[in-house]
Parts: sequence; structure tokens; C-alpha cells
Amino acid sequence: MASVKVDCVVKARALIGEGPVWEESERSLLFVDIYGRKIHRWHPDTDRTQSMETGNMVGFAVPRRSGGYVAGIGRSIVAVDWSTRTTTSMAEVDEDKGNTRLNDGKVDPYGRLFAGTMAIEERPAELERHQGSLYSVTSDLTVTKHLDKVDISNGMDWSLDHRTFFYIDSLALTIDAFDYDSDLGLIGNRRVVYRMEEGEGLPDGMAIDVKGHLWVACYNGGRVINIDPAVGVRLQTVSLPVKKTTSCCFGGPDYCDLYVTSASLGLNESERRDQPLAGSIFKVSGLGVKGRPAQSFSG
Repeated sequence: MASVKVDCVVKARALIGEGPVWEESERSLLFVDIYGRKIHRWHPDTDRTQSMETGNMVGFAVPRRSGGYVAGIGRSIVAVDWSTRTTTSMAEVDEDKGNTRLNDGKVDPYGRLFAGTMAIEERPAELERHQGSLYSVTSDLTVTKHLDKVDISNGMDWSLDHRTFFYIDSLALTIDAFDYDSDLGLIGNRRVVYRMEEGEGLPDGMAIDVKGHLWVACYNGGRVINIDPAVGVRLQTVSLPVKKTTSCCFGGPDYCDLYVTSASLGLNESERRDQPLAGSIFKVSGLGVKGRPAQSFSG
């Protein structure tokens, strides 16, 4: 761990920065500010950030194979035309509820979008429980519900052989695994692979490296933890200078850097003084491991 370096690369002051995705074609980092209602794209070569307003809370944005992005805005899955900064609705979820919103989303190795919902928070991480669900959306825009009674649908990723789906419902304080049917895009046989320890905070966004190990951002824990899901052991901890770490992804040259988002929403005046970089994005280098490119939605 002596060679690990943490740098603040985007002083975003995001209310809740989430869902970072490295775009190799643009050599840029895509991320959202949920309560700031914006999608951002940061170019490290120029240190320039482009942004667009979303008009409602935005949980995630991911690349789309046909161009542009797909985002979760409110309870809508929308296509994003970055050149015009406009959106077009593609699908709706949680249509029987009025108090939920989309949170984290990620594309599986076959181009399906998985996206989850949660109740709209009264205060950060304080909300009506069991209101969320987990959905998938296929290329023909078929929506399938996989889970209900979720508290805060959050981090997800797939094992290297695509046979396991990893998933986080934050208030359960666990990282879970499911068997994954890659032909049908179905999940089953849920089990816990890691249970959060005292002081680690809430598990939030997640990424996987080329060794099959998980990197989990810990909300209210000020860290990212590295988990071996095969044995349920924490391998290492990366501490950040902010408490509300929210999500992470690999990117940069050869996917050797870990980008970590954070939040400033919910901090009191004293905490803001103590954490002047809250809401920023950090680059963690020197981890000695690489990540994998993000998948693009096929619809």
C-alpha cells in the first residue's frame, strides 16, 4: 500500500457524485450528480468538464452502442443525445409507485442494462424502506423486474466468467452474489459474499478488477475496500480525505487507475470545513491491478 497515491482530480462539489464510467473512445470520465441533476464528462487531458442538466434526479449514465448515452432520470430510462443535450424516454419503471427514483445502473457483458430504484430520501440514507426494485432492460426495451422490497439498490458487476452477478442493497450492509444466466439475463441463488464491518460504512458503488476482486466505495466510511468474493475477505483498504465516498470505476491508461466519486450533501458546517474536498472525484493510482472497460447498452 505504500505506493498507492490518492489525488483529487475534479473539485466538483457534487451533492451526490455517482456512477463514474471511463469512456475509452472519448478518453474521458462520465459521472452524474444525483441531486445536482446533472451529467458531467471530464477530460483529463484538458482538465475540462462538460455538463448537461437533467431536470430531475439522475442516478446513472452509461454509454450506448448506437451513440450517446442511456441514463436513469427520475423513474425513466432515457436516451441522451450529448451533442444537443437532450433526452428521449425509452422505458419507465416503478410505475405503481410515486415515491421512488432510479439509482445505480450498469450494463452486463451482453449489452443488457441493469438498473435499480430506491425511495426518495428524506435525508441522505434516510428513507422509507423496502420501496426499491432491481430491473433489467434488453436491446428491444423489454423491462424485467428481478428483485423487489429493496432499500437502496446500488453497486453491481459481473464475474470474469459472467456466471456470477454481484449486487449491493446498501442498508443490508452486505455484498451479495447471484448465479447469472447469461443467455436469459436472469439471476438466482442469492448469497452473501461479504458483510460490512464496524466503521466501514454503507456499501455503495462497486467495480471489479481483472483478478475478479471487488472494489467497493463505502458511504460514510471514507474509504474503498478491496474484497475477494471467493473467500469473503477484505484484501486492502484505500482511505480517502472525504467521508461520503459513493462509487468507483477503473480508467485511464490501461485501466490502471481507480476513480472514486464522493458526496457533500448532508454534511454540516463543521464537516464541510474538515472535508473541503467533499463532492470531488479522486484518482487512486499505484494499486498494481487493472480494471476492465465498461460495457455499452445494446438498445
